[in-house]
Amino acid sequence: MIYLIRHTTPLIAKGICYGQLNIDVTDSFEAEAIEIRKVLPAGIEHVYSSPLIRCHKLAGFLFPGQSIQREPALMELACGEWEGVHWDAIPPEVIEPWMKDFVNVAIPGGESYIQMHSRVTQCFTRIAEGPHPVAIVTHGGVIRSILSHITNTPLVDSFGAFKISYGCVMQLQVTPAGLVHETLHHVTTEKEQHKPSNFKKQ
Repeated sequence: MIYLIRHTTPLIAKGICYGQLNIDVTDSFEAEAIEIRKVLPAGIEHVYSSPLIRCHKLAGFLFPGQSIQREPALMELACGEWEGVHWDAIPPEVIEPWMKDFVNVAIPGGESYIQMHSRVTQCFTRIAEGPHPVAIVTHGGVIRSILSHITNTPLVDSFGAFKISYGCVMQLQVTPAGLVHETLHHVTTEKEQHKPSNFKKQ
């Protein structure tokens, strides 16, 4: 089994583009982490985490005393010049090319979704071929990228296809037909904002 675990609620105002900013988590961290721990089986000895604090802090809480392998390839999308900026404050002429084709167009000073997907899937394949059970503590974009990879879902459709809340836990099981995913833990929370509020899908 492979367990994909998203970090808990980050300590940042809604609407701020935070990508790879190394931000902490809110005061609800422990309560959220306890709920995550309830759905995880005992005996997970192999743990990988994004090196950003919101992920490796959760990994340390869930798997105390264990060696946690920090993998830079498991970090969220690099948002370059937009890190720490409110989505609505990015000038339309700057953001529109990316919004029209975020899969292939890189954020200024950052990366495109396909670039992130490449590094994530290479890392995931290596982890998946190793010993199981294994846990991967990471980010929403990374989990969507992995799920797109194992289900052959186009990246452009991944946000609509996969609902990944803060603290979400996805279980991946190896079958003769490939990896099958199941949601073990999902929290219905206030909708996140990862694009301009006035954006309308073309």
